[in-house]
Order: sequence, then C-alpha cells, then structure tokens
Amino acid sequence: MPLDPFVLRFNLAKCHSTVLSTFTKTGALRLPALIHLPGQGSMRLIADNATDLALGYHSERRSTLATLTLPAATKNLKQITYTLDVTAIFPDLPGIGKDSRFDPFRRNWLNVLQLNPSLGALANNTSSTSCAFCYYEYADIAALTPPLADGLTALDVVRQTLDRILAGETAYGLPAPGNFPTAASDAFPSMLIAAANCAREGRSDAWLAANYEGIRGWAESMLATDSNGDGLIKYNISGNSGIWPDGFPKVRPSNWWDTIGFGYEDAYSNALAYRALGNLAMMAGKLGKAADAAQYQAAADKLRGVFYGRFYDPATGVLGGWRSQDGTLHDYYFLWVNAIAIHYGLVPRPQANAIVDKLLAKMREVGYDKFNMGLPGNLITVALPDYVHKDPDGHHGGGVLADNSDGFQNYENGGATGCFAFFTLAALYDLGRKEEADKILFAMLGEYDRGGFEGRGAQGRSNDWRRWDGTPMGYEGFLTDNYYTLLAVPLRQSEIHWKDGYRPPSALT
Repeated sequence: MPLDPFVLRFNLAKCHSTVLSTFTKTGALRLPALIHLPGQGSMRLIADNATDLALGYHSERRSTLATLTLPAATKNLKQITYTLDVTAIFPDLPGIGKDSRFDPFRRNWLNVLQLNPSLGALANNTSSTSCAFCYYEYADIAALTPPLADGLTALDVVRQTLDRILAGETAYGLPAPGNFPTAASDAFPSMLIAAANCAREGRSDAWLAANYEGIRGWAESMLATDSNGDGLIKYNISGNSGIWPDGFPKVRPSNWWDTIGFGYEDAYSNALAYRALGNLAMMAGKLGKAADAAQYQAAADKLRGVFYGRFYDPATGVLGGWRSQDGTLHDYYFLWVNAIAIHYGLVPRPQANAIVDKLLAKMREVGYDKFNMGLPGNLITVALPDYVHKDPDGHHGGGVLADNSDGFQNYENGGATGCFAFFTLAALYDLGRKEEADKILFAMLGEYDRGGFEGRGAQGRSNDWRRWDGTPMGYEGFLTDNYYTLLAVPLRQSEIHWKDGYRPPSALT
C-alpha cells in the first residue's frame, strides 16, 4: 500500500514563506532546498539517503496557500531521512558583530528572493507576478549571499529565472498584448545587470558563453530604441501629458512605477541602461570579445555624456523623471530617480551634493519624516494629466480633483514604501552623508523587525505602500522590492563609496 507523502502547508497570509531551489525539466523542485520564513529565518532541507528525490512545490496566483510535498518511502526506497537545519543566511559584514540593531538585516536578507513555483521564476512573491524589471534587484542581493546549501546558491535561482526568458518565456515588462507594446525601458537593462551578476559572482563562464548571444540580443533591442541617436534609450509611448485615459489603462508606461506616466526618455531606465551597458562590456571582455566590449562601453560613455544635461531641471535644482516626446521635462521631486543617477556615477559629485540638499530640504518642507515606513517615491503630487491609473477614490494615486491632491500619498503617488529607498541611502552613503542616511536606515530596520512592510490592514490593503499617517494602500501583501533596501547595510559597512561610475556588488566584499 503506497504511503502518503509529507506535506508542508504555508499560510502566506501569516508569513509569506518561500522555498528556494532549482527545478527539474518536469517542474519538480530539487534537493537540497532552502525554506525561508521572512522575519524569522530559514531551514535547509536535505534528504540524507536520497538526494535525487524531487519535491512537489505549488502555489496559485493570489493564493494564501503554498505547499511543499516531500515524497514518502517506496518499495524500492524503504527509508528516507529528511533533515531540516535551522539557519540564517546573510553576508558576513565587517563592523556589525553582535550589534542587535542589525538583527532585522540578518533575518530578512533573503526576503527579496521569493520563488513562484507555478512560473519557475523569482517573483513579487511566492504567488504573484514575475517582473523582468525586478531581476537586477534579486541578482544584486544574490551576488552577496553565502551558499544556501551544499551545491545551491542564490545565483543559481536567479540564473534559472533568466534561463526561462532566454528560452522564450515572458514576464511582466516584456512585450505582451495589451500591456507593453514594446519592452518596458527598464526590462532589458534589469536582465542584463542580473546576467552580469551571474557571470561575475557565480563564476559561470560556461553559462555566459552558451547564452552570450541571447544576452547580447537584449542589449541590441534596448539600443535600437534610440531613435534619434543621441545615446539615450527611449520608450515607444510619448510620455506627453494628457495621453492617459480615465480608469485603468491596459497599456503601461515605461518602467517599474507603472501608475505614473513615464515615457519616451526615462531618467531611471537610462541610469539602469548605463550600468547594464558597462556590465555587458565586462561580459564581452570575459569571453575575449574585444570589439563588443569596446562597442558597449562606448555606448555607456555616450549615454553618460548626455544624461545630466538632458534630465537636470534648473527650476528645481534636481533631476526630472522623464522628458516626453514633446520636449517637456516632468519633475515631481522623485527621490529614487535622482538617487540612482548619483549612485551610478551619472552626476558629478558637487552637483550630486547640491541635488541631495534640495531633495532633503523639500522633504522637510512637505513634512515627511516617518522614515520607519521608508520613503515616498515623489515629494509632490503627480499632476492628473501625468498619472496613468485614475479611479474615483484615488486609491491608486490618480484621483478626480484637478490638482490630484486627492491622489497624493496613495500607492505610487508619493506613498511611503521601502521600494527603491535603497537608492537614496546609497547616494547619501556615497557622498559621505552617513548621519543623514543612518537616520533613515535604522528607522527602517526597526520596521523590518516588526514585519511592518508586509501583511494587510483592516480594509484589506497591504503595508507595502502606506499613506504618511500609516494607512495601508498596497495590494500585494508582500512585495519583494521593499527588501532591496537591505543592500544598504553592506554598502554602509564598505570602505568603498564614491566612484566615477557604478561599482559592482563584488566591490562591497
């Protein structure tokens, strides 16, 4: 009589657990594997006498239940010994020691890595969408992560996600009917950066050689968008004010912040593209492709040469978010846009400090100081003609009032979040402004300790986005991007900060 398998059931509404490993061609999960419970720690799972066993791992879209099935003994395999080894996996950083302030860093470092088994890819969470423009975040964390188990690294899980795209599968942000007529401007840069992390940190020369043409194809598709040859990549939607209809348009703007009308020349995506092109030059160099390396480094240098002048707004003293096809610069004091440009070396240091001064002064002026909740993406409301998602209650950040004041602080329109707060911290640390950065970082670490960026409020909305009074305004329940900010801890502890151009994560170790 066949024995029943042992099934672990995870209530994702209580703890958004995930299981990290790689999949067989039939979709079964390999051993060893790592079970990660956000905010609590991890358990390595091994089978001492049956390492070729395949586990069943399952979740459904927007479900609150995930299951991990451990096969039972059989007639041919009369005994299986499973071992769960409690562990915590995080980078061993200098200067932290047993400082309890960093306990949330230790327990939550892996939170950004959530594997959706139905897709076989890293995703917003175990039961949510896989977004191509998030892959660089996963890879940056994975590159600094110690082995998950014998023979299993976090970069193996990232590589598996990229392999899926290289094999012709898709993800949110890549061309799809009704959403993205062409790839989002940040999708190919994100995938290139992720591939470079795998090549650099994973010592995956054979993988890089086998997949170089596919990876290079991402770059060529990205560069082909530069329709006027000025060096900046472009989106095929104009980004002009007033182009977005009422309600929830299916066609999306140019980047991760997909309720704000980014289009045409997008500052954030071009910053990512700059890093991506430099990364591709590195990958070409590893394979001895000198002509390719020179070509992509020249493209990076050309982009850098025009970036600051194209996006600097003399009226505010900071960088705008996007320049639309009609020539207008759209500037809403985007913290993350300015900060990524500073962190990646696209802004000269004197101007970088001046920009940060302006942003921090504006943050004081508008009265935001709830740093435990992270940071707003923008410090003033996005005008209604520049907002993509409008609804009667303004829940998604686009309201009905002419000045869009009823949408401000809701979701991506200035809502407080951990998402992309890393870049502001990175810019501050790069510029030697440690006290200002620490004020934000340690408040956020305290919130990570309380599990404050996950779960739902009384109205069913989640804490991944909040109004400045703390009212939840998100929908995922657990959004991995909130935990990319933990990358600021190894950056803080590093001796390497400012450099003329982006330094890879390996420079932090």
